[in-house]
Amino acid sequence: MLQEFKKFALRGNVVDLAIGVIIGVAFGKIVESLVNDIIMPVVGRVAGGLDFTNYFIGLTQASSQAATYEAAKKAGATLGYGTFITVAINFVIVAFVLFLVIRGMNRVIKQEEAAPAAPPPPTREELLLTEIRDLLKARG
Repeated sequence: MLQEFKKFALRGNVVDLAIGVIIGVAFGKIVESLVNDIIMPVVGRVAGGLDFTNYFIGLTQASSQAATYEAAKKAGATLGYGTFITVAINFVIVAFVLFLVIRGMNRVIKQEEAAPAAPPPPTREELLLTEIRDLLKARG
């Protein structure tokens, strides 16, 4: 059973998938930082210095009187629509970046397909037939 599991776990597809997941998680952290640390402050500044992370609706008396979203969550039921806005923007950015990556890959693939492939070198039989043809032309 151990050998069978080892054979399964070390197959190329499983390893490729694991590498893709690890790179995806790292890429997600980069995009999350891009959104939270660079884009959202700019959007907040354009919107009049507002911070989306503290946009919430308190569903209880205590949570509606809290100053920050974190405090409101601790105080009771809270709808954090500011966090949702940030996550939605994060998703749009990730989707757009992936679109650009796939688009670039498709262009490279199309260029490779469009480039004419060099004809394969003639086989030994074709070389012999060519010599025979040339000898017959020279005789006749």
